[in-house]
Amino acid sequence: MQDADNASDATPAWVDSGYGLSSRVYENDVAKLGMLPAVYRKGGAGLILHWTITVTVLGNALVAATERGICAVALADEQPKLLEELRAEFPHAELNHVPDHDGIIAEKVRAVVDALSGKAAKVSVELIGTAFQHRVWQALMTIPRGSTLSYSELAECLALPKAARAVARACAGNRVAVLVPCHRIIRGDGSLGGYRWGLPLKEDLLRRECSGVAAR
Repeated sequence: MQDADNASDATPAWVDSGYGLSSRVYENDVAKLGMLPAVYRKGGAGLILHWTITVTVLGNALVAATERGICAVALADEQPKLLEELRAEFPHAELNHVPDHDGIIAEKVRAVVDALSGKAAKVSVELIGTAFQHRVWQALMTIPRGSTLSYSELAECLALPKAARAVARACAGNRVAVLVPCHRIIRGDGSLGGYRWGLPLKEDLLRRECSGVAAR
């Protein structure tokens, strides 16, 4: 299989147009729906984002959600960095900090904690991106825990075999760590490739998922 760095990027123009999903569907234990593009382009103006930082087996995790679902999961050792990332992503949203056990977000936090431990998670996720990004992220959520695909293999699953580079960019644009499992994508040569939240974390996530599958 070709790696994303070597594949020709012949993705049709339509993949970069259109946002959102109009209906709620369940696939691989995650519900998906889309944020309106105008809201995101305005920096989240008019939105109330409930957020918290919780300690997990893999360190600090920020979970942010609208009334419709989780819109961001970020991972970092330093808590201030997590909040800075959220503010940069949604500069005009109202950010409402709540404890991780608060009823408004507790169920979502539990889902993230479970996912970081390598367990199955079921929760609503509000995805933000183009039509093509949504296709990639949905395809990511069909990859079973304990399994991986290369960028090229995922592109082939989308019936766009020459779009490996575009697939790689869509994976890099994922803002919802673990629940949209871009960590299950590796390079064609079997190496881990990149990861927004760091390669050691990607390696640990994959190890935990493989261990969880083997323990069944």
